[in-house]
Amino acid sequence: MSHLLDLKGIEKHYELGKTTVTALRGVDLQVERGEFTVVTGPSGSGKTTLLNIIGCLDRASKGSYVLDGVDVSERDFDDLAEVRNQKIGFIFQSFNLIPVLDVAENIEFPCAVRKNPEDAKKLRARVNALAKRVGLEPYLRHKPDELSGGQRQRVAIARALITEPRLVLADEPTANLDSTTSEAIIDLMLELNKEQGVTFLFSTHDPRVVKHAKRALQIQDGKIHDGAGH
Repeated sequence: MSHLLDLKGIEKHYELGKTTVTALRGVDLQVERGEFTVVTGPSGSGKTTLLNIIGCLDRASKGSYVLDGVDVSERDFDDLAEVRNQKIGFIFQSFNLIPVLDVAENIEFPCAVRKNPEDAKKLRARVNALAKRVGLEPYLRHKPDELSGGQRQRVAIARALITEPRLVLADEPTANLDSTTSEAIIDLMLELNKEQGVTFLFSTHDPRVVKHAKRALQIQDGKIHDGAGH
């Protein structure tokens, strides 16, 4: 079976004035379809840079990156935006919901801005089904500021899944949640991973997320060390 992600020799350099800062140093990483993988590491280790490259939000300075059989290494930013919209869902620690939109509108937003939007009734039916799956059915008309942190993160999860992505990237998804809510969110993502085969890749400091991961990677000084799987 081919890898969903295949990164080889990924380097990322930033120019800061006359200084070159190296964030990633020859990263090799393969992720199979259906994996539930976490990347841990101290601040400044390269976690966010790696996730940004995997999420097609940034490009590597050197190396190759194949996502779902498509080489995205040389794509321009317009092409990368298209790849993101078709293949990747994002969950952020700060939720990144749109305050003026209600829950249903936030969930459907990534599909609504596609070049070829689907039929509005079909989309809303999918939104309703997904909202029910993540426990948001009673809150579809609520605005984000009327929801708890855990509910907002559920909206973010549903929004990430509505495009039926190959990969969901989660950047510190439990960082702003209390321990009980964190456990519920982790359980939900594990269920979605198991039932729907969604591939999850996290960056996290949260030991509870690491504990549940099927595979834990550690990044330090821009290099990846593959930990033991669970």
